[in-house]
Amino acid sequence: MTEPSVPRHDPAQYRATREQLAKLTPLQRKVTQNDGTEPPFRNEYNDNKAEGLYVDVVSGQPLFSSRDKFDSGTGWPSFVKPIQEDAVTTRTDRTLWMKRVEVRSSGADSHLGHVFDDGPRDRGGLRYCMNSASLRFIPVAELEAEGYGEYRALFA
Repeated sequence: MTEPSVPRHDPAQYRATREQLAKLTPLQRKVTQNDGTEPPFRNEYNDNKAEGLYVDVVSGQPLFSSRDKFDSGTGWPSFVKPIQEDAVTTRTDRTLWMKRVEVRSSGADSHLGHVFDDGPRDRGGLRYCMNSASLRFIPVAELEAEGYGEYRALFA
């Protein structure tokens, strides 16, 4: 059985605007614009088990599918991969006296979190450890109404 294909979009269509940035909460701004980190376990999506799509809270760019989410035990929502390879960009982060790999949305350049190589081996071995404050969750039942109907096939 083949998996449904992910709709292709140009990341350039998901640039941040002044209007979008003005709608962010203080925590969302701290995380996405100032490379912050929210507290573990006390965030919106760590325990979310619903099926749907996670998008950039700033631009609405599709980033992750709930089908790729897993419980890493770290207190942050974790995924084995982005919804499409070019949905995110990575760069070396040397803050906190260590070398890590930062993950950003490719469209709006929002800070999302970090990627580590301690994820499930049978699913590629990566753990995309994301901040809930950088994401907006769209349940499957609301995909069409929110303008993401073309992603419904991923959850059939």
